[in-house]
Amino acid sequence: MRRASVGRVAFAITLIALGISGLVRGDVIAVWELPEGVPAREGLAYLCALMSLATGVGLLSARSASLAARVLLVSLLLYLLTFKVPQLLRAPTDAASWESCAESVVIVAAVWVLYASFAAAWDRRRAGFATGDKGVRTARVLYGLAMIVFGVAHFAYIKYTASLVPAWLPSPVGWVCFTGAAYIAAGVAILSGVYARLAAALAAWQMGMFTLLVWLPVLAAGSKDASQWSEGVVSWALTAAGWVVADSYRGIPWFAAGRGWRGQAEPAE
Repeated sequence: MRRASVGRVAFAITLIALGISGLVRGDVIAVWELPEGVPAREGLAYLCALMSLATGVGLLSARSASLAARVLLVSLLLYLLTFKVPQLLRAPTDAASWESCAESVVIVAAVWVLYASFAAAWDRRRAGFATGDKGVRTARVLYGLAMIVFGVAHFAYIKYTASLVPAWLPSPVGWVCFTGAAYIAAGVAILSGVYARLAAALAAWQMGMFTLLVWLPVLAAGSKDASQWSEGVVSWALTAAGWVVADSYRGIPWFAAGRGWRGQAEPAE
């Protein structure tokens, strides 16, 4: 049995930490945001936290990864269709709605990569379109689309995003434009398969740097703002998810032009 990839381990530990946090607090956790007024919201919050904890533990072992990924993927897709898509349809011109939906799509893409890679014989017989290379390609398409949405959101909220740029960096607006364009370029590269592996790795790296340079100092300073904590946690969860997607390109040359789209999926060990 091959050793677990760093991306899968980081993602699994993130899910475990989110689950423990949700169970301790008795409230919704960042990846499973629930609107106020949802029936049985507290019960759903505990269910989401428990699922995050259980599936995170399951993903740490190759033996249980298939079941854990299957349960998590179905749950996340239901969550996306029940809460995020309706929100998007109610406000189709609101960049925030698109960005919120894209955040969930990134998590779905990571789980889909794991599900496709670890799919058991039962899954391959009944859901062949979602497993193996086909499943991984679908996950990459979702991820690429989400990166484009992130980039557009940078430009749509350029003033707010610029306010988050660390004070020691010059030209905050310039950095926002650069990172927004980088997200869009990464999304296009992933969708086209041109330098897709490099684009996926750089996109994950960029999300990680955003977490490190923007949210870590805020949270380390002892912020009591719940929204800032949520943003910071989501930023790290997206980084871990991006890492999983980037791992799926192993075995494909960094500068391949097209193979990233057509090549064989490398199992997320």
